[in-house]
Amino acid sequence: MAEPVAGGTSMLLANPHFPWQGKNRMWQSQLTIPGKVNVSGASLLGFPAVNIGYNENVAWSHTVATVAPFGLFDVQVDPLNPTTYLVDGAWEQMTSQRVEVDVRQPDGSLAKVGRTLWATRYGPVTTAIQGQDLPWVVSAHAVRDVNMHNLRALNTWFRLDQADDVHEVVDILETTQGVPFFNTVASDRTGKALYADIQAVPNITDEHARSCLTLTGQLLFNQTLRLPNVPPVSILDGKRSACDWPDDPDAVAPGLLSPKVQPRLIRNDFVGNANDSPWLANPEQPLAFPRVMGDTAAPRSLRTQELILTARKRIDGTDGLPGKGFTPQTMGQLLFADNSRAADLALDATVTMCRNVPLGLVLVDGNLVNVSEACPVLAGWKSHDYTTDSRGSWLFANYWAYLLGGQGIEKLPWRVPFDPKNPVHTPNSLDTGSSALRNALARAVHALRTAGIALNAPLSDVQKVTRGGEQIPIHGSLGQLGVLNVITPGQVDGKFDIIFGSSFIQQVRFTADGPPQALSVMAYSQSADPNSPHYADQTTLFSAGGWVTDRFTEEQIAASPALQIKVLD
Repeated sequence: MAEPVAGGTSMLLANPHFPWQGKNRMWQSQLTIPGKVNVSGASLLGFPAVNIGYNENVAWSHTVATVAPFGLFDVQVDPLNPTTYLVDGAWEQMTSQRVEVDVRQPDGSLAKVGRTLWATRYGPVTTAIQGQDLPWVVSAHAVRDVNMHNLRALNTWFRLDQADDVHEVVDILETTQGVPFFNTVASDRTGKALYADIQAVPNITDEHARSCLTLTGQLLFNQTLRLPNVPPVSILDGKRSACDWPDDPDAVAPGLLSPKVQPRLIRNDFVGNANDSPWLANPEQPLAFPRVMGDTAAPRSLRTQELILTARKRIDGTDGLPGKGFTPQTMGQLLFADNSRAADLALDATVTMCRNVPLGLVLVDGNLVNVSEACPVLAGWKSHDYTTDSRGSWLFANYWAYLLGGQGIEKLPWRVPFDPKNPVHTPNSLDTGSSALRNALARAVHALRTAGIALNAPLSDVQKVTRGGEQIPIHGSLGQLGVLNVITPGQVDGKFDIIFGSSFIQQVRFTADGPPQALSVMAYSQSADPNSPHYADQTTLFSAGGWVTDRFTEEQIAASPALQIKVLD
């Protein structure tokens, strides 16, 4: 999120969400080539440039976009010879590649296991997508990915590391199209805030989609049919060569959508993105774009609502904090307030429903559950937050998960449905008479009791990450609860732990002169080595709501009492 600053020119909050386990994490660094580049931030392991960070004049971050960076082609095959397929009335032969790998056997030995991979002119054949079967019978599905040959990402980020203002950021994104499936937010020393979804995108204009989508493709692409964990994928008619992604003269590579039609917005107040489409980067100026980039006039996630409301209230000074506009103090305070938009919308109605359950008993899944104990627990959770000392928050999180059941927020029993003219405040007002609410609460109460967790247990008792045998309480919660500081628990080696969420969090403030002022915290810590002093230090700091003050200039770095200099041969 990028926005104006009290006593400064602009400020950026970077809060990307990444795995907390394994190697696919962000790692912090500062890269300096005297007279060429000086950039601080974090990158994925092995990437030789900073992916998210700041330099002397620009700060930027990324979020995962709603673009599906790949598409499918439905090709008709010969049932008697399924490796031949029809294009423009003529049969073509698929190409094949034999791949063999060593696989360890039960007795410990290695043996070769082979597969034959088949490909069409559009790309390789696949028989499933995100767990959904794609039978290879009368037709086959070939997949084409815009990033299969995208070697431009290093050019994009190396140039971002040297950008001078948000206008140059736009130029970099357009001329490289190296960003793979990410939005970009940025702010600069002049006080401008940028949102841009300019990246490598399949060249599926709305006209091309109307002409070439199959019937199933129309349902998926327009999200009329929502499949679990499946983005708005295109399925194009592979029998017609004209349905392949066309080349655009403004794009940097064949089959890419022109960067000129991809959304961007530069403002003086704020822009942001919480993994929704570009539509409401700022609700005062809704964006339009090709459908392949995402949806418009559709329900926003509760986290998007929370981001917009938080920014508006802080800019107006109506959030109860001192002054107007963001400072490093208010920015960090609001992020780590861990407020739940879901609780704001639904807690009171849930308490009313709970109190009205006859005798407090609900029969669900063959269990007669007494929910009466849950009513005062939820009613007492007046803060609506997921701080470590909150009580009732874990019960509500479980209740909300059962109530959603994997559905979109708009599917819940609201009295006021979604209104595209009021997308930040709708839907709202849960129907307290709905059996869905009673059943969800009963399931949550039963689940906690079965697990031996008190209904009023503080969050610190249940939401922890293990580091070197120590269990560190972690604040924050799931994105579907409308909490900005996303934390996702799960199973690690059969034990409950944190698997995903806020990673490298950074706030950068620019003033009219002087170096950028930055605070950061690596939520899961910098080192993956249990013997390192940096294996859990920032995790403990994150748990306490603390920040590290960055040292950016040579003078600031030289003044560090912990400075060590190693000269490499």
